[in-house]
Formats: sequence, C-alpha cells, structure tokens
Amino acid sequence: MSLIESKFRLARRMSLLGTEGAFEVLARAKRLEAEGRDIIHLEIGEPDFPTAPHIIASAVQAMREGGTHYAPSAGLLELRQAVAEDAGKRRGISIDPSEVVITPGAKPVFFFAMLMLVEPDDEVLYPNPGFPIYESMIRFLGARPVPYALREENDFDVSAAAILEKLTPRTRLVIFNSPHNPTGGVMASSEIEALAVGLADRDDLFIFSDEIYHRLIYEGEHTSLAQFRTLRDRVIILDGFSKTYAMTGWRLGYGIMHPELADQVIRLMINSNSCTATFTQIAGVEALRGDQSSVDEMLGEFRRRRRVMVEGLNRIPGFRCAQPHGAFYAFPNVTGLGIRSRELSDALLNEAGVACLPGTAFGKWGEGYLRFSFANSVENIRKALGRIETWVRKNARSASG
Repeated sequence: MSLIESKFRLARRMSLLGTEGAFEVLARAKRLEAEGRDIIHLEIGEPDFPTAPHIIASAVQAMREGGTHYAPSAGLLELRQAVAEDAGKRRGISIDPSEVVITPGAKPVFFFAMLMLVEPDDEVLYPNPGFPIYESMIRFLGARPVPYALREENDFDVSAAAILEKLTPRTRLVIFNSPHNPTGGVMASSEIEALAVGLADRDDLFIFSDEIYHRLIYEGEHTSLAQFRTLRDRVIILDGFSKTYAMTGWRLGYGIMHPELADQVIRLMINSNSCTATFTQIAGVEALRGDQSSVDEMLGEFRRRRRVMVEGLNRIPGFRCAQPHGAFYAFPNVTGLGIRSRELSDALLNEAGVACLPGTAFGKWGEGYLRFSFANSVENIRKALGRIETWVRKNARSASG
C-alpha cells in the first residue's frame, strides 16, 4: 500500500486519471543513462532541432522591453490576429481573432473543451490507438469512452462509416487527430467529406480536431473538418507551436472555435493559468509571420529520416512497417516476433539501449505494435536499428517460441 493510499485521501476521480507513456519511458531511460548506459531516444515526440534564432531573438527582445507581465487571458491580440490569419490561410477558411484562445501549450485546449462540453455519462468517440490523454480525460470526467479503430489494413486512416455507426443519442463529442499520433496516418479528404455529411444533422454534438501536426505532412494536403460550412460552428481546432517550430519547451498553443465557446474557454483560463507567458506569445507572432525556412528544412529532414527508419525496420525479422504520411512516428507491426508490445519495448530499452513505446501506450488496440519517433538524427536512427536487429536475431528463437 502506498503512502497516499494509507495516509492521504484523494478524490476518487484521481484514480481515473491516466498518464502519458512517453514521459514515463523517458524517465526510465534517463535513470539508465545516469547509471552510465548509452540510450538512443526514439520514445519522445519532440523535434530535436533548435528553435529558430529569429524566434529566440524576438523573445529575448520582448523580455528586455518589459514583456514579462500579465497578458490578457485570451492571449495577446497581435498573436490572436496572427493565428487567425495563418490558420485561416492554411485551411482556406475565414477566422476572426475572437475565435482564437492562446494557451500555455496545446493540451489545455483539450482539457478546457472537455470541461466545457462533457457531462458524466456522455459518450465521447476517440481514436484507438490514439494519444493517451484523450481517454484519460474522458474517464476523469466520468464520461463514457467509445473508441474507434485505426487499422493497418486501411493505412491507419479513419473510416467514416465505422465512426458514424458508433454514434448514439448520448454522443457529445467526436475526437479526430490528423496527422495522427502514434501511427502517422493522415485522414483522406474523401473520408473527411463523408464524415462531414454524416455529422451535418447532429447539431447536438461537437467535433474536436487535433491538428498539432498539420504542417508535418509528406504526401497530400491537410484537410480540416472546420472547412465544411455545416460543421464550422461545432468544430474546435487544437494547434500550437511545439511540433512545427520546435518549441516544445515554450509551452505555447491555441484553440480555434466559435466565439461563444472561446468566451467559456477564456473563463477556464482565468480560473487556471490566468494567462500565457507574454514573451512566449511575442515569439509566437514572430514564428508565424517571420521566416518559415526552418519549418521547410525540418520537414525535409524528417522525410529523409522517415525513409531510413521505415526501410530499416522492414529489414528486421518480425517487423512490418507501413509508411507514415505525417507527423514523425513509425508504427511497425511486431506480431511476427510473438512478444507482447510492452515486453518487447522493455527489452529493447533494458537490453538493447533503445527507448521506444509499446503500442498499448496508445490504447488496447495498439497491441502488436511499437512506436518509434524519428525526431532524432539519421546517425542515431541507424545505430538504433542496428541494435534492434542484433537483439532480434539473438532472441529470435525464444521470441518465435
């Protein structure tokens, strides 16, 4: 029995709150490194590139000029305008700054949307495998999580029909994520259009669209459900600066939604964070309006790493890896090894020195898969692939038995 269980009485809802496997594995990997082990990090979803110098310079200048005080809870008007312009241009829709709320990181957009919309016993549809915080927050609020599957045979794309058949009168929210974490799948425009048609007359439910990876697409173009007029008022977009601009530590995100919903999110901001750091918001303006070459260069390098990762994984006995179309994750099928995902990921960390995540970190339907982030150098990816192949060949007999 833990100290908390024996001494402290916590609210029951805390037992419903999950966690994020990437940070757990990162902590374990760091402990091994502290013991002198050499670990290659393919577990964390973080670009390894530095934030562009012009973005850093704008933040430094802002701090020197007094940008260290409170900002409006909705965010600086200049940043909200910049977001509205950039997001609207990239999605082909008109966005007003009143629809934008700036948050300290993108996760609060999801938390606030859930707190604002979902009651106990409401049903929330979400992707499985999928970002683990979705299911965690659904359960935390006492709502009913209703997973829909992303399947390898469908190129990890969303099936509109499979989602629409799960709708019931109790469905309150449908969560989408494209490009998708952990599979790298990208929603096809045909499926998005079918969803828009199927959801058009359900004006009692909302759509949460996690588009944090929308500029990291290798084939095709990004399509958002917010582009459909029949859904526009009921779509909440999550986006931010962490992935696109290598600004994970800056904690800068935003939500785009109907102004009346934005007003409620602002109330939640006032009651939780007060505001987002002023100087990071000024850096966000520079990120959106300044030189975009760092984004293009990063995407080009991710494309190169994707090729090395996927080709390398497919050469390893027992691995089968589809080509991800977005984000920076490979999600290989490892059922050929006959080892459960968590057992395999633990072995690769402890015995091969490669940190990755089991597919089950993203839901029960992630069994039989691993997630590798290729947000690391080509040199390290090749080294990791060599270690994995060596481990597999050494343990192939016991693995297949």
